[in-house]
Amino acid sequence: MGNLSLIQSLAVWALPVLFAITVHEVAHGWVAKICGDPTAKMMGRLTLNPIKHIDPIGTLLVPGVLLALGGFLFGWAKPVPVTWENLRNKRRDVALVAAAGPGANLLMGIFWALMIKLAIALGGNHSASLAYPLLLMGQAGIVINVVLMVLNLLPIPPLDGGRVLSSLLPGPWAWKLSRIEPYGIIIVMVLLASGLLSTILATPVNLMQNFMYAIASL
Repeated sequence: MGNLSLIQSLAVWALPVLFAITVHEVAHGWVAKICGDPTAKMMGRLTLNPIKHIDPIGTLLVPGVLLALGGFLFGWAKPVPVTWENLRNKRRDVALVAAAGPGANLLMGIFWALMIKLAIALGGNHSASLAYPLLLMGQAGIVINVVLMVLNLLPIPPLDGGRVLSSLLPGPWAWKLSRIEPYGIIIVMVLLASGLLSTILATPVNLMQNFMYAIASL
């Protein structure tokens, strides 16, 4: 995609990014509802309407700037509200709710891989083809969903991996880990600014992208 202009790149990435972030959040709320917490439903957040989930900075500004700079793509949406006390089995259900977001990104990544396969079948591997934009969007969809999935599985609260780990640890260890939560996003931003985040994520991101391409026989 290196030969695309900034406007073309934004057009290619817009839909995959919006839906990667939106479906990630809806998955959290949907599983929370199944586990006994209707908060997200009551607040109108169980919808695929991206407007309900957009964070002006995390969904628009930060990914747009990083895309323009050609750097590591990173972003977030407004978190879906979950009232943890409503969950029927708190330790188990916290893990299920947290894992739902990365799980949704895994499925969306596979979906975009299949879209690439469809685009190629329609002749989209040639830049003059009408299916070529679908091919580019499929590539973007795999990248953003894999990055979101792997990033959110880092064991740093309030990222999903941190919540899953906290629900699995014995009480005292879980409490110690939870004390990191107010500083979790700061830690991630420092890792991003230092370049360490891309180093940490590079191998698992590459493995997962190869896995998705293999599923679609690409």
